[in-house]
Amino acid sequence: MKTEYDLSKMKSRKNPYASKLKRQVTIRMGFDVIEYFKDMAEETGIPYQSLINLYLRDCVATGRQPNLRWHASRNKSM
Repeated sequence: MKTEYDLSKMKSRKNPYASKLKRQVTIRMGFDVIEYFKDMAEETGIPYQSLINLYLRDCVATGRQPNLRWHASRNKSM
């Protein structure tokens, strides 16, 4: 094994799997939701965006769906 390698002559190429890894999106979330995941991120040492992704991936895997019914007490305050 050489102690040093000359990589300047190597041809670069794009990672063929990079486009399949993740996609950047813009999403609006409530302040309380962001703070919840940021607090969890401090406890676990995992970045909060990764925690959100893990949670959403778990929802997909388990088929969990949000409760879309409006609560009567919320409608009165709006």
